[in-house]
Amino acid sequence: MDNLEQALAELGLPAHDNNQLPSSELRFPDGGHYRIEISGVERVSSLQTLIKEAEQQQVPVHRIIATVGGATYLTQAELRDFAQLAREQKIEVVMTPGPRRGWDGGRQIATSEGLVSGMRLRGMDAVRHWLKDIERCMAAGFRGFLVADEGVLWLVNQLRQKGVIPEDVIFKLSVFAGQANPAGAHVAQQLGANTFNPLADLNLPMLSAIRSTIRIPLDVYLCLVNSMGGFVRFYEAAEIARVAAPCYFKIEPGPSEEAMYAPWNPDSYHDDMMRDRVRNAAVALELIGRENPGLKCSPAGGDDLAIPR
Repeated sequence: MDNLEQALAELGLPAHDNNQLPSSELRFPDGGHYRIEISGVERVSSLQTLIKEAEQQQVPVHRIIATVGGATYLTQAELRDFAQLAREQKIEVVMTPGPRRGWDGGRQIATSEGLVSGMRLRGMDAVRHWLKDIERCMAAGFRGFLVADEGVLWLVNQLRQKGVIPEDVIFKLSVFAGQANPAGAHVAQQLGANTFNPLADLNLPMLSAIRSTIRIPLDVYLCLVNSMGGFVRFYEAAEIARVAAPCYFKIEPGPSEEAMYAPWNPDSYHDDMMRDRVRNAAVALELIGRENPGLKCSPAGGDDLAIPR
C-alpha cells in the first residue's frame, strides 16, 4: 500500500476528502452553478399548485421528482396530462416508476436489519414490471426516471445504447442507492447515471471530493424528511454551489416518505406540501444571493433539461 495515493490518482480518485474546498470549475450548459429541484409532485393538481406558487414566489423550478409513491397509481390519461403541463412550463420531470421493494411479497426490507439490503428490485419479474412502467411513462411523454438499483442502472443504460430506450431519456441515481464517496460517484457515472444523488448528510469536503471525480450534476438536499434526519442546510447552500457546481438543490421537508406519498392522501395535503416546498426554495435563493451573489442560478426551461415530449 506504499503507492496507494498514486494508485488512487491513476484511478481518478482523491486520496482524501477535500478540506481545501476549491471552487468547482464545472457549470451547467447555460453557465449556472445551481438549479432547483422540488421532490414529491404526486399528481396533476400538485403540479398546478407548484407552478402557481413558483410564479408568486419568483422561484425558477428546473426539475421535479414525480410520483414518489409510484407512477402505477396514475392512469394513462393522468400521466399524459401531467407530461403536457410540465412540457408547457418547460420543467424537467424525473418519474419514479413502480412497483418497488416493499410492494411485493418480500418483507426483508421491512425489517430493521433487512433495511440495509437497500432498494434493490427482487428478481427479474420485478425488473421487467419496473421497465414496463417506464415504457408506460415514456408513452405519455416523460424522459427522466429515478433509479435506486445500480444493476438496473447498468441495464437501462445498455438498453439506451441499444436504442430500446430512446437516447434522450435520462436516469438519476437515487439517494436510496446509498453512494457516499468518490468511488461510488465514479461507479454511478460509469454505469450511465446522468445525475447523481449522494447520501444527504455529506459535508462540504466530502462533496468537494466527489465533485473532483465526476462531471455529472450532484443532487444535494437542502432540507430533508424527518425520518432521514430532518436537517436544513439553507445557509450552506452558497458554499455547496461554489464547491459542487453544477448541482441541483433538493427540497423535500416533511415527516416521512411513507406518510407523505401514500396514494390516499387528499389533493389538499399535496397542495399544501407544494406551497411549503416552493417557499423553502425561495428562502434558499434569497440566502444564496446574500452569501455569494456571484453564484448563478440557471434560468428556467434550459435546453438540456429532460422536459417531457
